[in-house]
Amino acid sequence: MDDTARTAKGKSVDSSAVFFNKIKTYFMKPQNVILLLFGIVLTFTTVAPIVAIVQDTFKIHVGTIDAYLTKKTEGFSIVNYTDLFTSKLAKTNLWTPLVNTVLLAVLTCLISILFGGLFAFLVTRTNLKCKKYLSSIFIFPYIMPQWTLAVVWQNMFNSNEVTGTSNGLLASLFNYRAPIWWCQGLLPCAIVLGLHYAPFAYIMIGGIFKNMDANLEEAATILDTPKWKIMTRVTLPMVKPAILSTILLVFGSAMGSYPVPHYLGLTTLSTKYVSMNSKYTGEASILAIIMMIFGILILGINQMSLKSRKSYTTVTGKSGQISKINLGKVGKYVIAIIFIVVTFFTSIFPIVSFAFETFLPNPGDYSFLYTGNIANLTTKWWVTRGNAASALYGQAGILFNDMIRKALGGTLKVAVACALIAGTIGTLIGYAVSKNRRSKWANYVNNMAFLPYLMPSLAVGAAFFVLFSNEKINLFNTYTLLIIAGVIKYIPFASRSALNSMLQLSGEIEEAAIIQDIPWFKRMFKIIIPIQKSSIISGYLLPFMTCLRELSLFLLLCTQGFILSTTLDYFDEMGLYAFSSAINLILIVLILVFNTAINKITGASLDEGIGGN
Repeated sequence: MDDTARTAKGKSVDSSAVFFNKIKTYFMKPQNVILLLFGIVLTFTTVAPIVAIVQDTFKIHVGTIDAYLTKKTEGFSIVNYTDLFTSKLAKTNLWTPLVNTVLLAVLTCLISILFGGLFAFLVTRTNLKCKKYLSSIFIFPYIMPQWTLAVVWQNMFNSNEVTGTSNGLLASLFNYRAPIWWCQGLLPCAIVLGLHYAPFAYIMIGGIFKNMDANLEEAATILDTPKWKIMTRVTLPMVKPAILSTILLVFGSAMGSYPVPHYLGLTTLSTKYVSMNSKYTGEASILAIIMMIFGILILGINQMSLKSRKSYTTVTGKSGQISKINLGKVGKYVIAIIFIVVTFFTSIFPIVSFAFETFLPNPGDYSFLYTGNIANLTTKWWVTRGNAASALYGQAGILFNDMIRKALGGTLKVAVACALIAGTIGTLIGYAVSKNRRSKWANYVNNMAFLPYLMPSLAVGAAFFVLFSNEKINLFNTYTLLIIAGVIKYIPFASRSALNSMLQLSGEIEEAAIIQDIPWFKRMFKIIIPIQKSSIISGYLLPFMTCLRELSLFLLLCTQGFILSTTLDYFDEMGLYAFSSAINLILIVLILVFNTAINKITGASLDEGIGGN
């Protein structure tokens, strides 16, 4: 062998050794293994359902409109698209629901930002009274199930002129008949959803207000700048990132809301999907795709805003002492009283209302209150059992009802599993992304983990229904499918919570342990997790709390009666409002008890550090 051949062979061996050494070095870092593993898993679990539902839009379904139009029983066709977009029913099935959905999302953002943002400003920047109480009670609507305020709205304002059957509270007590547009449709839906997401805006914007450096505002005040100009030119631009984030997240969530439009009689893409899914299966899948497109657009807008965003430094090492705005001796009490009244109806009254409903002889009908005959109240909905159950349409009382008991067990099982799995995966992703924050692959994994959150819940549920409920893979009506869908949907809670906390940690902390040859598992459990315990616990809590009250995501994945939220939907459709009110009450009390217990044990609180003093 000549020297040239030996040199070439040597270079080949050297390059191979270098390549394998690089591979070995890469996999020796736990964060790289985590990113590679979950990058592949998330790509499949996020992209595969989307691909499946896109395919479903072209598929011919036996017994549906596409089979009738094509005269075929199998295969693929574009007839679903042509019929949905161009038929005589296009306005009813597509354009009206689409316009209603976008208007609902826009109005919800507007109401939640104005209400939540104003409250955040008053709590953090003024001498408002009762801050601690108001701050704690204000977040209740966000903790409660989404449909809670919608049901309360019905019970308050409905009358026999609207429903044709029974009077609500105002009609019964004061003979007040609210107009139909106030009882059903776009406006009440927007108000209810806006009140539901206002606490979210309060948490996001209030945190910025609380930690904002006061130097710029003080400088403007010294220069005799009018207060309205300070607010519009200095304060609002500083909270612009929080406002933008709130708009994007609330818009995406409102797009996929099913319970509120369902209860308050508004046709949206989500309600239309549910009504069309049996006879117009392929066209319903197109509606789900449209909802998903909005989620992807929101993610794109968020990424563009992060790249082009100017520097909005709100926390510095300089003076952080903020001079509170004086509302006056009377003003601070008057405004506090107004918010106490508002929060009573959004936070406390729902609990009282649902409890009261379960003692009405005919739940939903408050007509007997007009005569003041309180003696008509009954406990039959709670304690009836055995042969007497025939009087309750064959259902045993709430305390002895097997369907409710099994549904409660199923809900807790799914919630615990989703919290443990999503919390663990999210924490690992947050850790790995923080270690490789400048890596394109890390950004990709982070985006894939976050994308399901921006997609409407019903659309995500529809995608998993198509992927896992067919002749090849049939997981319909199993806890496995609910847990898979829940984990993918709730990973963003844990990953973002973990990422934000990990970015606060100095790399020197772990590097010191690495120098001492401390294994990665020991570093995580002995150093990293204890330091950021509160944020990591939040990453487990949020999926658990959200899963307890989830309906839109699970609606298509199991039968009614499988978990509490779908059981509530079942009793509502049957007209057994005492049972649905009881389930509402059970869910609210469960969530509040768990939330309070965890807050006491860990010290974590949604409103902590915003209005707690």
